[in-house]
Amino acid sequence: MSLISALARMEAAAQGRASPMATVRHRHLAERPLVLVPLTTAGETGAPLGAMVGTDPEKPELFTVAQPRDRDLRFAFLARLADATLPHLESCQDEVELVERKETDPESGKRVTVQAELCADAPQVLVPSAPGVGFVRLLGRSMRFRRTAEEAPDEAYPAPPRVPLLGRWLTHYAERARVPGSSLLLPMTGLLARHWATGQSHLEDQHLGALLAWIAPPEGMSGKDAALHAELARDAAGQLLRPPAGPATDPAFDNRLLAPAVARYDAKVPGAAEELEALIASQLRPAWDAVWQGVELLRALPEGEHVPDRWRRDRQSYTHHRDRLRAGEPPQPRRDDAVTAARKLAMREQRQAELDAQEALDDPLVMAARRLAGEAFTAEVTDVEMAYSDGKRPTPRPLVTVRTEDAPLLTEGAKVHRALPGGGQQQAGVADEPEPGVLVLRLMNGMGRGKEPAPGTVPEPGDRLCWTLFEHAPRGGPGLPDPEDTPWTHGGPPGEAAMTTPEAPDPVTEEDTL
Repeated sequence: MSLISALARMEAAAQGRASPMATVRHRHLAERPLVLVPLTTAGETGAPLGAMVGTDPEKPELFTVAQPRDRDLRFAFLARLADATLPHLESCQDEVELVERKETDPESGKRVTVQAELCADAPQVLVPSAPGVGFVRLLGRSMRFRRTAEEAPDEAYPAPPRVPLLGRWLTHYAERARVPGSSLLLPMTGLLARHWATGQSHLEDQHLGALLAWIAPPEGMSGKDAALHAELARDAAGQLLRPPAGPATDPAFDNRLLAPAVARYDAKVPGAAEELEALIASQLRPAWDAVWQGVELLRALPEGEHVPDRWRRDRQSYTHHRDRLRAGEPPQPRRDDAVTAARKLAMREQRQAELDAQEALDDPLVMAARRLAGEAFTAEVTDVEMAYSDGKRPTPRPLVTVRTEDAPLLTEGAKVHRALPGGGQQQAGVADEPEPGVLVLRLMNGMGRGKEPAPGTVPEPGDRLCWTLFEHAPRGGPGLPDPEDTPWTHGGPPGEAAMTTPEAPDPVTEEDTL
């Protein structure tokens, strides 16, 4: 936790209301996001109890499983969920734009420019909290390897036709959610906690109702009292007024209402199915309304400057997955090979560094935290002296003297960076520190290719600039070999059978049948 975050939480606790942690919205928010509120049976994470899904806050679709242990009812639930969500997940596949990208020509080995399709937009999915993202990943894992009756006529328990396809889409969204800065699948608690600091712990922020109570407490109540009410308040029957749907259920709901209702359903009591549906809806609707309340709060923040660039990567990811499905490729494997896993890890580390840099550049509050940590500083230019490099073709290397009140953690030979007005970044080396608070910076690039610096690329006396010790566009590490060139010490090349034969589905166990 940064010093700014700690101070913001202390301020929130003192004033009884959440403190802003950002001046802009650092994640993309679609015009019509798909909200998914799942609910699972307590103690059986893989047994769905119900879900509320839709793009209209006033018209959610409700799907329930009256008996989660019944395999047929679970498959029927997944089939209805697929019918409701796949049209939205596939809605952006055909509207594309042509973009240019560099590829290696397999014959010449040279880099050539080719045109490729890029989906103009991508569907976004919102869930109440981080465990909801985990449940989406689990759903995808349990569905994408299933075989339909058309694919496997001898299958004992064939899946409905579009269930495996939904599993592949959910797996892709869940994997993309692990990439820092991605906005395809987002938990509302994470979104709100990124932009507001409450007077409670990070763990307590996972309760969406309590988090919203700090951000927008009811009239006449403090955030602390409103959060306690959201977490603990119960009705006369002992049921929570704000069920978290996290996605596990409340024990009091399980013991007093759900278990007797399921028993009546098993006994085929008339009206038991309708009673169960109403009970599950009562647990889902508060979380559904809370997610849409969070959407409205986030829409009030302007979008950060670098958010469209990160959303473009999400669109590229969506387009690539569309192409894999249309090419008939097999489902995503359960475990990645060594090279793929290393590439994913390196990519996520690079994306995290990029996200940290971009959020600081977009938001003065975030940059203030980096300044307090000694990773950036603001300074006023007091003098500029033109200088040139040594060599046959001297290039401009101006010396810029600045005065700062910050305390950057500079080391010998340190490089600092600043954002240029027209885009891009400029690097400078610390040439001298004649006295405390005064630095002499030697500009290294960003001045054009001419003998004289391009207009606007060299600061002038009186300019107040922000310099960072971190790069604005961090570079990735060295390349990795292709899977077929991986040495046997790291998994070896995949065999032909592994490349051509799809992975077998999960075996049927005793728990799968009644």
